[in-house]
Amino acid sequence: MKFMDKLTKSPRLNTLLRQMGIYSFYDVVYHLPRRYDNYNLTKDYDLEDKQRVVLLGDVISLPKLNKGSRASLITFDFMDINKKFFRVIAYNRPYLLKTLNINERYTIIGSYDKKRNEVDLINLTKGEIEKERALKPVYSLPSDYPNHLFASLAKRSLEEVSGHIYSLVPAYFRKKYRLIDKETALRYAHEPKNYEEIRQSLRHLKYEEALTFSLKNQLIREANRSLSKVKKEPIGLDICEPFINTLPFKLTNDQRQACEEIIEDMNQSSLMYRLLQGDVGSGKTLVSFICLYANHLRGDQGALMAPTDALARQHFENAKKLFEGTKIKIALLVGSTKTAEKRMIYEDIEDGTIDIVIGTHALFAKAVKYSSLGLVVIDEQHRFGVNQRIALANKGEHADMLMMSATPIPRSLALTLYGDLEISTLTSFPSTKRDVKTAIVDSNDERIYTMIEHSLKENRQVYIIAPLIDYREDERYSVEQLFARFALKYPGKVGLLHGKMNIEDKENALNRFYSGEVPILVTTSVIEVGIDVKPANLMVIYDASNFGLASLHQLRGRIGRDGSHAVCLLTHDDLSNEEDIERLNILVNSEDGFEIAEADLKNRGPGELAGLKQSGMPNFAYLNVIDDFKIFVVARDDATFILKNKTEPGFTYLVDRVSREINEDDLKKG
Repeated sequence: MKFMDKLTKSPRLNTLLRQMGIYSFYDVVYHLPRRYDNYNLTKDYDLEDKQRVVLLGDVISLPKLNKGSRASLITFDFMDINKKFFRVIAYNRPYLLKTLNINERYTIIGSYDKKRNEVDLINLTKGEIEKERALKPVYSLPSDYPNHLFASLAKRSLEEVSGHIYSLVPAYFRKKYRLIDKETALRYAHEPKNYEEIRQSLRHLKYEEALTFSLKNQLIREANRSLSKVKKEPIGLDICEPFINTLPFKLTNDQRQACEEIIEDMNQSSLMYRLLQGDVGSGKTLVSFICLYANHLRGDQGALMAPTDALARQHFENAKKLFEGTKIKIALLVGSTKTAEKRMIYEDIEDGTIDIVIGTHALFAKAVKYSSLGLVVIDEQHRFGVNQRIALANKGEHADMLMMSATPIPRSLALTLYGDLEISTLTSFPSTKRDVKTAIVDSNDERIYTMIEHSLKENRQVYIIAPLIDYREDERYSVEQLFARFALKYPGKVGLLHGKMNIEDKENALNRFYSGEVPILVTTSVIEVGIDVKPANLMVIYDASNFGLASLHQLRGRIGRDGSHAVCLLTHDDLSNEEDIERLNILVNSEDGFEIAEADLKNRGPGELAGLKQSGMPNFAYLNVIDDFKIFVVARDDATFILKNKTEPGFTYLVDRVSREINEDDLKKG
């Protein structure tokens, strides 16, 4: 394999590639374009308003710069090969002043303004483009990595890896579905001559991804079904009614049904392996507490595992309040728990003194021995590996497992994506109505500061969200830069929180924000899950297009949690970018997590930047789980066929390879 230092001669570009997770020529060829610009020339000259046009011609006037308060505008005159004149306008592209030459030939793509006879520039390339090169790949890249340079790197990478690309699709299915070979598929993806080549390329790549994903799910489910548990006394939701009646709020019908489904599973002889999914604020945690209570009534211990110390502590505090009138003893076990206290908790878990333990991955440490572990609840289940989850369940005699996820998706999709789980879904909400307004603004909009000052005046709290932790040159939206900016403007009132801080500093930052000592918290998406600060009523998310819609919805769920009016501002510095604005407007117009998650899945294309656009759902490189749903169905059936015939020579390698990947994934998450 050829590694990073041989990819480019530019240290800056190499750094950007590393940040994208690209270290070799193989990584480059697997980073597919997210779309293609079609440079076939527009032939019909009876142009419609807002029509996309592709024109070949000459620049006939020097470009001029017009600076505004929020954007810079470049204008120049253009005459196409049919002697038709156009004024071309380009926003925020000052580099054109140096790169455009008068009387030189260019091909331009833009949106036509019929009234002004103007072309709003989308893209431009020097010279005439050959018909066989008219489909130009557009990649998901950092803003300071030019698309044409990555396209050149992709071309060179294809040559470097030629003869060393192998498909995971068994020959039986390649022949059955008439798939082109994988190396040709990757070449077509990066250098297509027409749309049919793109289609044939994606047929192979999408099917391979769906097949390996489906096979992985079925192997996991097969392993789960082989586990059984010690026979327990059957229980019913009715025995929990006295406890339910003490709760400060009435259960929704969804919550009650979910409790019944879970408890019914707990009564089975086979291991329960169930996903509880629901939107932000739908009451998943309460359902889990009721089930933990039912588990306690039949004499078993329960464990609730959260992905972060902060969320574990929050669950612990909530559990103490809810179980206050019962005899249940609860303990908190996280990585930062003092050694002496840990020893005492270990002893109390082993002798059965502790009924419910809440914590992080510390719950399945080697030193932890449970007296009678009956139910394990995993919050934000996608953040833990399969083997991590099973390791905790195996601390008991194969305890029941309940996973929780706040990324809701339609049931048909959930069954496809989470094929290793049974599913319960919460779609309705408790009585407290959320009142959160969302708006898209420029990052320099004065309303940001006006609203912050209004929140502070009302003794409310504010989240400032950054897409990045570390400062990079020309990067205004790292958490460090934003913290410096707001700390200067609001001295003594701003806290900082991000994933690279040590546990003690994180806890200190959260505690000061919880208490209101610092009413403004500058942070990253680390607060996406579970943080519950009731007075918080304003959130400003910088460079919002760098987040997935579902992730933005999760972040927005941190404000307005007491039912009072709240505002979420999504900043975007190019309000003329119709594609981004249309996508963000889905959040402006909807608070339905199912609808948003579905839109997120539909809009997510191949080649998305992995680090910034995760939203808790499986991260596919090529598949779109809505548009490609039929591929999933076919691949699921083929995976079943492979497992039934896994000793066949053509299938053995694939089954072994996927089994190894399951273990490797869990080691990485560990």
